[in-house]
Amino acid sequence: MKAKHQRLTLILLALGAVAVSAVLALSGLRDQAAFFYAPSDVAAQGLPLGRAVRLGGMVEAGSVKRAADGVTVHFVVTDGKATTPVTYAGIVPDLFREKSGVVAEGQFQRDGSFVAGNLLAKHDEKYMPPELAGKMHETKTLEQ
Repeated sequence: MKAKHQRLTLILLALGAVAVSAVLALSGLRDQAAFFYAPSDVAAQGLPLGRAVRLGGMVEAGSVKRAADGVTVHFVVTDGKATTPVTYAGIVPDLFREKSGVVAEGQFQRDGSFVAGNLLAKHDEKYMPPELAGKMHETKTLEQ
């Protein structure tokens, strides 16, 4: 076999290996990907049943109800246009409260409710760590 044919064979094998690894990586990511939905997206497109998704919006005022077991929390997520009831069993994040942003990871049920396996609470853009806020006040008084 000539050197030219050997190089061509190696290049074709390398391209084949890259293609196979790309297909395997994409098929693995497809199963792990969690798509993001807002309540109005669900109302317009229908329920994405049987797959992990993220539901994001604001916790509706007056909707947080804690179950007697002390771990389960029921609340409603809204985006101003539609609402979705959510159930979460676990310890809620410190920043979780009514009228604040939340992203719930889980699955939709046939009745339109959402069962979350994980909650991510979001803070507003004005948030500042207490340590940094204290230093900013000290700096202002020193400059004046």
